[in-house]
Amino acid sequence: MAAKDKAGAAAAAARGARENPYVQRIIQDEELRDNMVVAFEAAKNAYGRLNNGKAPTKVLIEDKKLHKDLKRSADALRDAGTALRDAPKHAKPVTKRKGGMGKFVLLALVGAIAAIALSEGLRGKVLDALFGAEEEFDYTSNTAPAAPPPETAPAK
Repeated sequence: MAAKDKAGAAAAAARGARENPYVQRIIQDEELRDNMVVAFEAAKNAYGRLNNGKAPTKVLIEDKKLHKDLKRSADALRDAGTALRDAPKHAKPVTKRKGGMGKFVLLALVGAIAAIALSEGLRGKVLDALFGAEEEFDYTSNTAPAAPPPETAPAK
């Protein structure tokens, strides 16, 4: 197999692992990872005790530390299995996000409202665009001002 083919196969495996809900659960759930580590270490200890040179049947029956390691490993594996079964069936990959465009539009809208509220010049331009420019005019009357009332002669 050529190096190019191996690299392509590795990339495909990485993409598949990234989209796998079980792998995502292991990445995100610290308690699940801890259970898997405990199960592995306890099983490794039990295997070492079983292969210490004594007869395996005798060790299986009499070794209390082996029993303790096997029980600890089984309990941790049971907890890890339960956590994996309880994982969402279609977990979303960590890299994909939804609502990115909606959040962007909301942020732009809030920014535009703040800019309009804080800038008088921008506020005027927006109001002119929405409702038309204000017409400024000088009022001139076509009628002559009323004549002052005639003065009456003082009474004697």
